[in-house]
Amino acid sequence: MLVFLFSCTKPESNATSEEKNGSDTADRIGDGNYNAHKASEEIVIDGKGDEKSWDKATWAPLKYKWLGEDYTPEDFSGRYKILWNEDKIYYLVEITDDILNDQRPDPFNDWWEDDCLELFIDEDKSGGNHQFNHNAFAYHITLDYDAVDIGPDQKPHLYNKDVETKRTKNGNVYTWEVGMKVFKDTYKDGEDNPPVKLTEGKKLGFAVSYNDNDTTGGRENFVGSMEIPGEDKNRGWIDAGLFGTLELVK
Repeated sequence: MLVFLFSCTKPESNATSEEKNGSDTADRIGDGNYNAHKASEEIVIDGKGDEKSWDKATWAPLKYKWLGEDYTPEDFSGRYKILWNEDKIYYLVEITDDILNDQRPDPFNDWWEDDCLELFIDEDKSGGNHQFNHNAFAYHITLDYDAVDIGPDQKPHLYNKDVETKRTKNGNVYTWEVGMKVFKDTYKDGEDNPPVKLTEGKKLGFAVSYNDNDTTGGRENFVGSMEIPGEDKNRGWIDAGLFGTLELVK
């Protein structure tokens, strides 16, 4: 199953035949893979990331521009860490951003255009199309902590019960802490779906990204955790074969 966190991306349906069929994961380039250590204590989602387990997690950069013009480190920079236990995957994402913009209080109104954290996850690392299905999930996490993704009905849905988020602020540095349940591709919206029990050695498809909106009324940049080959880099919300590999280690 694919669970993807995606940077609030506009739901368009004009995918190419290559995108609809999925791409070979081996085509993904860059350093977008991650080995996540198992948490040794309870992770409290409070935006602090002060549990000892976070000390053994390695920072990885958000540095690949998927959309937008060049930007300065003061305008945007980001990095992330990941932990896991049998119930959830945990993300600690540090974003430096000079302006946070939340012009759309309705989470179903162009949610990808405001500042938001986007997390992609593919439970069984099977790759392929996940545009209007749960082969993977692309969670757009808004500044109000709504987790938005598109369902098989081609409409946005909230997945707040599956994704818990808290953010703290220190100057222009924002720390996002996320606890995310993982589901198989048999997930049914509106039903009681049991999450997957995570185990050491499991490999998932994943990506971490951020949509940055300063002053234009829409996102100026979309920045992710891995390089996407080809000219069109805004394909992660459609093609899970582009994701990196998240391996759960001891």
